Amino acid sequence: MTVPKFALSENSPAAVSKNRADVVVIGTLQGEDQVTLAPGADAVDAAFDGKLAAVLGTLGASGKAEEVVKLPALGKLTADVVLAVGLGKADGSAGTVTAEQVRRASGAAARALSGTDRVLSTLSAVDLQASVEGTALGAYSFTEYKSAPGDGPVSKVDFVSPAEGTVREHRATLKAATSIAEAVLTARDLINTPPNDLFPASFAERARKLAEANGLDFEVLDEKALKRKGYGGILGVGGGSARQPRLVRLAYRGTKPVKKVALVGKGITFDSGGISIKPAANMDQMTSDMSGAAGVLASVVLAAKLKYPLEVIAYLPLAENLPSATAYRPGDVLSMYGGKTVEVLNTDAEGRLVLADAMVRAAEDGPDYLIETSTLTGAQVVALGNRTAGVMGSDEFRDRVAEIARATGEGGWAMPLPEELRADLDSRVADLANVTGHRWGGMLAAGVFLREFVADGLAWAHIDIAGPSYNAGGPWGYTAKGGTGVPVRTIAAVLADIAEKG
Repeated sequence: MTVPKFALSENSPAAVSKNRADVVVIGTLQGEDQVTLAPGADAVDAAFDGKLAAVLGTLGASGKAEEVVKLPALGKLTADVVLAVGLGKADGSAGTVTAEQVRRASGAAARALSGTDRVLSTLSAVDLQASVEGTALGAYSFTEYKSAPGDGPVSKVDFVSPAEGTVREHRATLKAATSIAEAVLTARDLINTPPNDLFPASFAERARKLAEANGLDFEVLDEKALKRKGYGGILGVGGGSARQPRLVRLAYRGTKPVKKVALVGKGITFDSGGISIKPAANMDQMTSDMSGAAGVLASVVLAAKLKYPLEVIAYLPLAENLPSATAYRPGDVLSMYGGKTVEVLNTDAEGRLVLADAMVRAAEDGPDYLIETSTLTGAQVVALGNRTAGVMGSDEFRDRVAEIARATGEGGWAMPLPEELRADLDSRVADLANVTGHRWGGMLAAGVFLREFVADGLAWAHIDIAGPSYNAGGPWGYTAKGGTGVPVRTIAAVLADIAEKG
């Protein structure tokens, strides 16, 4: 992970025109008839004698979202190039743009500036936090395994200070936004690491190093400890692999914590489907089936860095789901941690099994809230697409998490847990089955299954990120190809909200 060096810059015509940047970034807006300049571009426009919008118009700029147009500065600035990036249409009634528009525009600009030494961004005049996050995330590329990685990300970015607020407040915003972006990139790096290098034991070792570096308590249970303590779900799923499962526990305690939050993330380091094997097409993308664990690990580290007044305890159930002579089978009955039994009807519904064990263990810590996230069901993608997570759980907390997810730009939609689906999980030999036996409401049925392992009265939310966690297409906005790091920013915002409101 390489993050550009960030700094603040004075927002004045003299400071902007004389900044030593190679490229100055400005925002443009999509008007009714022609492109217009976004707030913050005034100093650059002044250097062009107020004609910058007209010049951009002649170059074909429209201001549509993520449009990138470059023009030479022609000696009017110390910089050689002006890069204009589109924010899209402003709100018609208020004439404002959203943080997500700034975030995506900043990401598009950062991708276009790969290999640039120094940049000055005026997008921060609109929204400093969104501009910093978008720039850091948009500059990301995973090149660890490339012999010729190509141009690196932009080296340094100066952000002009917003008109509102103090220098101290702006520095605090810069620091927090950088930390949040670094947490997302930590998750992306883990997701993008191939499974021959990232497997349960090596994932646990990476978690240990991050815990030590950030003052977190750390504990890991190996296969012997898991068997001794009765974690039948994790052992069942991981039994088919020579690389045995692990359960990692990390804990952060802030000064005078106001609430205790448990985080649980699915960590299937590779999912072949097991005996119920998946089709070969796109199975390589199942390297991302540990995205939930990556997001939870990054989030508890971030909580420590930002010193939230909370106690945050994270659980990462880690396993590799492979077919072999020792793999669990359809028809097996697993004795889960806590005593419930589950009949396995499909070994490709494995995530809910490892999560159930971890969720029961997490409840023993007595949290006020439980947040679980996982690449759980293909049904999530069918229902909500590749960019919107499904959020289930206890009604009030579910709605709170979904609303915050949308505010961060990561997206989330509250989904129900219909009571009638519980009967479809009845088993003839065990307490319940791991699938319904039909394909209707698969995302919701998975949530109903997980609810069986949530302690009574515990406020909880399940975030299904099967689609949003991995971008199999081309880059867009601040989202690179590969692991996205969703829902790290959502979890961070939920933790901040709990710290403020309880």
